[in-house]
Amino acid sequence: MKPIRRRPVIRTRNWTMSTTFLGVLFALLPMFMAARAASIRKADDESAADQQQGEARTPTAQTPFSCDRLALTPEVRKRHFEELGPMLLSLKKGVRELPGGYAFEFPSDERTFTLLTEWSNQEGLCCPFFDIDLRFDREGGPLWLRLTGRPGTKDFIRVDAAKWLQR
Repeated sequence: MKPIRRRPVIRTRNWTMSTTFLGVLFALLPMFMAARAASIRKADDESAADQQQGEARTPTAQTPFSCDRLALTPEVRKRHFEELGPMLLSLKKGVRELPGGYAFEFPSDERTFTLLTEWSNQEGLCCPFFDIDLRFDREGGPLWLRLTGRPGTKDFIRVDAAKWLQR
């Protein structure tokens, strides 16, 4: 005796509810995506405005404007001030004054980027009041090191890093 094959029964009520739910979901999805994109654009615009004005991010505690050389081990301190600093100073191609600090132009090669990231990490330890940004310009443009911060940062750079400001 041959078993009887039954065709699957489509329960129209569940199927209709599922398709209705999916239809509503797909109808609302563009609205949610547009709202999310607007939120991201607003955050990007605010970030760009902060960068243009050189404003610092709000710190939890404000450290004094002084270099804490003891934040680095003796070996790291020696490398930071006697090796990395002079190497980067010799690679510097230009300086731009910003409202809240300065931007320093460097060649956009891998070696310079590696030196700048090491220096920036160490500088952030001994001078935590700096906002430090590294940026590559598009299409093979220069690499920029931006040192900005709260009011007074620019004056600190003028005094402490005067040789970096020479063009």
